[in-house]
Amino acid sequence: MKRIGKIFFIFIIFSFVILNSLFAQEFSADVSSTTMGKQVSGKIYNAPGKARMETNEVIAISRIDKNIAWILMPKEKTYMEVPLTSSSIIAGNNKMPGEIERKLIGKETLGGKVADKYYIVYSAAGKTQAVYSWILPDLGIPAKTVAEDGSWQVEYRNINVGKQPDSLFEVPSGYNKFSLSSVKDMIENTIKGALRN
Repeated sequence: MKRIGKIFFIFIIFSFVILNSLFAQEFSADVSSTTMGKQVSGKIYNAPGKARMETNEVIAISRIDKNIAWILMPKEKTYMEVPLTSSSIIAGNNKMPGEIERKLIGKETLGGKVADKYYIVYSAAGKTQAVYSWILPDLGIPAKTVAEDGSWQVEYRNINVGKQPDSLFEVPSGYNKFSLSSVKDMIENTIKGALRN
């Protein structure tokens, strides 16, 4: 039960990382995300319309071309499908969903690379929110994004640009699918528990 809660908490973080960070550029990077005071570290792989985030316990794959995300539990060899809605998907222009305004603040160095620091205002769930984003101008990739209120942040390190294998964005053979509806009550309770801990 506790493991399921952790898996779905990681999926919440995955949503911040993936759905706010889909780029045309193919790359891999180490990723660190903090949401609601909890930190998750892992690896991210990106290709046009596809993204994969790996942690020690969970792999999450986003496929925009199929309007679907898969959450894989490698130890159990199981996976779950989650539909992606058009409102949560970025068009191919690297803008945040619901972006209203973007203002260049200046330049800062992150990890030895000069980044353009932006203040970005966007609308989500009927509320206006803002972030600071440090974007590497030669790659169009944000090395770091921090919510203005400090509630979450995502940072990429050791960014390696290059072709990513197609197999990274597929469910491996030998995995069994389980249904979200069959564990709905358990998921709701464990997400609540994960957010409290």
